[in-house]
Amino acid sequence: MATARFLEVTRDFDLDVLLERPLHAGATTCALRPQADSVKTARDVTRTALARWGLDRLCDDAALVVSELVTNAVRYLSHPGAYGEHPITLILMRRFDHVLLAVSDPSDGVPTPKEPDFVSEHGRGLYIVETYSDRWGWNALSRGGKAVWALFHCDL
Repeated sequence: MATARFLEVTRDFDLDVLLERPLHAGATTCALRPQADSVKTARDVTRTALARWGLDRLCDDAALVVSELVTNAVRYLSHPGAYGEHPITLILMRRFDHVLLAVSDPSDGVPTPKEPDFVSEHGRGLYIVETYSDRWGWNALSRGGKAVWALFHCDL
C-alpha cells in the first residue's frame, strides 16, 4: 500500500511545470549557481520552507539530502558557464502528506548509486539520499537535463 501511495504522489509532480513556476503556496523554487556555496543556500531555503509549512521535524534530514543533491549537481556539471548563471534549480513541494525535494541540472548523466566507501570523501551521496528519504529517483526533463528527487513522508 505504501509503495502505491508513493507512486501516486510522484506521478502528481510535474517537474517541468514546477521549474517554470511554483503553482501554489506549497511549492517553491530557487535558482542556484554552479558553485559550492549554493549547497548552503539550498539548505537554508529548504529549512525555511519546511518551517513555514510546520514541518520542522524534517529539517535535518531534508537539509542533509538537499546538500547531497546540490553537491552532485555542482560536481558533475560539465562546462558550467555554458548553461548560464543559474543552471541548477532547487524545487520543494508539499503535497498531501509528502514533501518532494528535487534538484534539476542541464546534465543528461544518469545518477548512479555506488557502493559506499566509508573511508573516502566521495561516493556516498546517493546512499545518504536513499537512507534519509522515503523514496528517491530522477526524471528526464523535456527541456533537457534531469531532476533528481527525494520524497519524504510527513505526518499531518
